[in-house]
Amino acid sequence: MSAARDLLFTYQHVIEELRLVTGSKGVFDVVVDDAVLFSKHVEGRHAEPGEVLERFRATLDPDVREYG
Repeated sequence: MSAARDLLFTYQHVIEELRLVTGSKGVFDVVVDDAVLFSKHVEGRHAEPGEVLERFRATLDPDVREYG
């Protein structure tokens, strides 16, 4: 759950909702506003540490700062 922790710790002030949904066969997809940021099935691997956070950061307006 480090991806969820990273997102909430860094951008809790801009995230309205974060849902963790269990799936079968090790499914791990990160979807923001209907856009898939990461899919273990598509990528064929687990996300690297910080990778989901970086992909989320890339979707934000450049003026959005980290929390704190």
